[in-house]
Amino acid sequence: MRLSILGCYSATPRALNNTTSQVLEISNHMFLIDCGEGTQVELRRHKIKFNRIKHIFISHLHGDHFFGLVGLISTFRLLTREADLHIYGPKGIKEIVTLQMKLADSWTNYNLFFHELTSHASELIFEDNKVEVHTIPLNHRIYTNGFLFKEKKRERKLNIEAVKRANIDVAYYRKLKQGYDVKNEDGILIKNDSVTFPGKKPKSYAFCSDTMFKEDIVPIIKNTDVLYHESTFLEQHAHLAERTKHATAIQAAEIAKQAQVKTLILGHYSTRYDSINYFKKEAEQIFKNVLLAEDGKTFDL
Repeated sequence: MRLSILGCYSATPRALNNTTSQVLEISNHMFLIDCGEGTQVELRRHKIKFNRIKHIFISHLHGDHFFGLVGLISTFRLLTREADLHIYGPKGIKEIVTLQMKLADSWTNYNLFFHELTSHASELIFEDNKVEVHTIPLNHRIYTNGFLFKEKKRERKLNIEAVKRANIDVAYYRKLKQGYDVKNEDGILIKNDSVTFPGKKPKSYAFCSDTMFKEDIVPIIKNTDVLYHESTFLEQHAHLAERTKHATAIQAAEIAKQAQVKTLILGHYSTRYDSINYFKKEAEQIFKNVLLAEDGKTFDL
């Protein structure tokens, strides 16, 4: 699982700071999460192939989280994209995108599917045989979701020497990988765990975009491997966090602690501070395993 931070600052783009966007690589998928201004430039800087992005998840309709979307869709068109593109986001996102395309007479030459979200409860919005994605309802000034990405249970690995000793026909190897007990060539039932190894542990990643402190998300993200949680303010500006419905570094750490996640990544920093290290220092008062998102940084998780 790899996470590439394309932008992690709040409000407005600056010369050295980009607004929210990131790419999650998990189980051969490449998911784009939020799409602030400058996203496609950062995708090129990271040498991420545009055609590998088939699913884009938009948390909410504040500009610093989606103003780069129409430009990216248009660039896909200019590059004669053929692969389908799915966009998941709040109700209204289809109207915004298609209006600009209509007025510019720039309809896509690929299939564009919108999955508009309205539920205030967590729901499954994407699933295949490897990964599922659930929404994480958040509390911001407008309708907002985070997203939980979970790998499904992986296939078991064959212990080839044990399989051969057990005299199991090759036709049953697939069943063994799927976890089934099988009969060998002598008609004897062979227990799966005697001839296989456990598969790699499934990974999970939770993205919590703009939100105030919201404890009821804890059961949704419980025991997640990695949590990205916004931390717009330090504790000295907690009153601003409450007023604007954002979170502080300490509040993000409290969510991580309650959810018993393994790693917390902080981001969405206000640019009023001269160092993001203050965020790490404050969060570590509550939760020890804290990392800092930075524009251009990649985490191999």
